[in-house]
Amino acid sequence: MTFNDLEFKNVSHGIQALVDFGKYHLSIVKNDISYGGKQGLYEIGVFADDAMVELPGITNENDTVKGFLTSVDVDAIIKKMYLVTGTEGKQI
Repeated sequence: MTFNDLEFKNVSHGIQALVDFGKYHLSIVKNDISYGGKQGLYEIGVFADDAMVELPGITNENDTVKGFLTSVDVDAIIKKMYLVTGTEGKQI
């Protein structure tokens, strides 16, 4: 899966795509309140068991989101999620 494969859905104040990596789900958003959303950039968050989690190599230490990301940045994170989880991402 790559960024270009994502189908964003309209959500409150913007758009979102969710990708399932087995134990983890990657949320990719762009909206009025996301980090970088007003500049047309994306924010990601990682979920495990319906709770946002910090994931080394994906999010920064002590943080559950990462913002101000370009589509190229998000594509790199999708590839890292595959490497970290060993699971090919599938959009949900």
